[in-house]
Amino acid sequence: MPTPTRPRRQFETLADAAERTGLSIRTLRRRIAAGQLPAYRSGPRVLRVDPADVDRLMVLIPTA
Repeated sequence: MPTPTRPRRQFETLADAAERTGLSIRTLRRRIAAGQLPAYRSGPRVLRVDPADVDRLMVLIPTA
């Protein structure tokens, strides 16, 4: 029986996340510092975010 494989997690740079959402890199960094956006570090300079986590920052505002 083959072992089930987990789907590979996708990560993106802050620049990619900023371009995709229209937010600034500075705003994303503030959200990371405030604990509102999880970020992942690999090495001293490489910082990545999960696109799904970035999408959760965007909240639908109800309209009439």
